[in-house]
Parts: sequence; C-alpha cells; structure tokens
Amino acid sequence: MANSKIIIVEGAQGAGKTTITDYLRNVIKHTNLYRLSGVSDSSITGLEKSSKMYYDLLDYIKNLENLDINLLFDRTFFSEENYCRLGKKEYSFTKVYNDLLDKFSKLDFNIYYLTLYLEDESLYEQRLKREGKVEPAYAKFSAENSIKQQREYLKMAEEISQKYSNIMVYNIENGKDIELTKKELENILL
Repeated sequence: MANSKIIIVEGAQGAGKTTITDYLRNVIKHTNLYRLSGVSDSSITGLEKSSKMYYDLLDYIKNLENLDINLLFDRTFFSEENYCRLGKKEYSFTKVYNDLLDKFSKLDFNIYYLTLYLEDESLYEQRLKREGKVEPAYAKFSAENSIKQQREYLKMAEEISQKYSNIMVYNIENGKDIELTKKELENILL
C-alpha cells in the first residue's frame, strides 16, 4: 500500500471545512487541496452531470496512485449523496454513490474520511452569517439546513466505518477551541 493519503473533509455548511482544509494543506507535506462545489443542477440531468464528474474524479485520482503526493478534498461525492438524501435534488444518487464509494475504497492510498460537526448545534446560527455570498437554492445557508446535513453526514460516516475497514473514519467536533481541533487532527494525520 502507498504511503500517500487521501483526506476527505465533509460536514455541514458552517462546520469549518474551509478553515480546517486550509490548515491541513499547510501542515501536511506534499498535499494538494481540492475544493469541489458539486453540480448546481438539481434536476434529473444533474444526476448525469454529477455522475460523470465524480467518475472522472476517481479516474484522475487513480492516475496519481504512484506519485508521492497527498490529496485533500473539501467535499466530494459524499456531499452529493447528502443533499439527495435530504431531498434537495430531484433524483437519487445512492446507486452511483455506492459504486463510487466501493471504487474509492480500493484506491491505493491511506484513506481518511473526516466529518466535521458541531456538538452545540446552535453555533450554526453564528457561523452562517456570510455577508454577500450567493448560494444555489438547494444550498441556502440556514442553521436548520446545516443541522439536518450534519445529522446525515454523521449517519453516513457510521455507514462507511461499518462497511469499509480500510477507510479511516473520524468524526471531529469542531465547536471547541481551534487549537484543540488542530492538535486532534495532527494526532490522526501526522
């Protein structure tokens, strides 16, 4: 098995993914950071677009297996599945998601799946005050939406840990002092 890492950071809007992925990018040597926003088409044609995008992404990752680099993702196909499970899209992504996840688990990397969450869900109200940002209708910032997303991400993390022993799944509480979160991540990833 390769020594290179794939680190997926998922979590609800406002959970702190940008802060955490920026930090990890700077402390883990030879790491490329990718920020994916998914496909904003929530109609049935969005399924085709999303499927193609994420299968192409897996092919791209597969081609990097023998290089000495780490790949860090701020969202991937897990977000697409989360939004679909919550009824934010007009289609089901589950069949594609399960296939992608199976292929993903077989990549020759040390694979880490990190879910950021806030134990005190009321913190989402403060964290989501984002002046001037325009989001697609299915991704409107609201504490209520983030709480629903968080609960679904935690379920998904549990499902992954039960099904794939080679994917190291961690739920990281990110409502505490940021220095404590950084230390926890260093203990896991360095």
